[in-house]
Amino acid sequence: MLKLTPILLILLYALAMWYFSLLRLKAELNQRSTPLNHPGLKPMLQRLGKAMDLPPIRAHVYEIAPVNGLAAPDGRIFLTRGFIDRLDSGDVTEAELASVIAHELGHVAHGHARRRMIDFAGQNVMRMVLAGVLGRFLPGIGVWIAGLATGAMAARLSRQDEFEADAFASALMVKAGLGTGPQKSLFRKLDRLSGNRNTTPAWLMSHPRIDARIAAIEALEARWGVS
Repeated sequence: MLKLTPILLILLYALAMWYFSLLRLKAELNQRSTPLNHPGLKPMLQRLGKAMDLPPIRAHVYEIAPVNGLAAPDGRIFLTRGFIDRLDSGDVTEAELASVIAHELGHVAHGHARRRMIDFAGQNVMRMVLAGVLGRFLPGIGVWIAGLATGAMAARLSRQDEFEADAFASALMVKAGLGTGPQKSLFRKLDRLSGNRNTTPAWLMSHPRIDARIAAIEALEARWGVS
């Protein structure tokens, strides 16, 4: 039991850090968000809700400039002000933003926030154990290798979550009569909209490559017989 004590302490520390980070995120979102009442998006929220046999989907605007969507751990859905500004300027369409909301609903439906909490705790334990073991044989770089290995594992799990949320969004967009076209067209715009010039190796990226995400959607289209 004594041998396991350090691992249990690391696990408890990781869970505590995750919990307090969630509290900070919740406070930030409460302070810097407003209900999404954009007239162009209200019909989209109604259609998504109807497709799920629910009232119109409720969403919020996170008042920050970057272009992004967010599913909070408490189940709330957010679009950033940057995305709303892009809608008003004609850079994106209502249906494309509906696909973002559908994607975030996918994260909620699959319980990804809860899964990431568990993964985060496990990865911290693994990193500390690997660092201890590798540090004996590779002094100076063992900790770095352990961090790289656990970072790659975390990125791989995150990419799986993104593919799952994409698939949920595709199914919901089809059921809502919006199709997968808006989802794919938004993906093709994302790098330009976000100013992203990502040079991170693919195996360390938290999100799949755009071409891989579009290919996965098109595979679903072929399976479902839709386009």
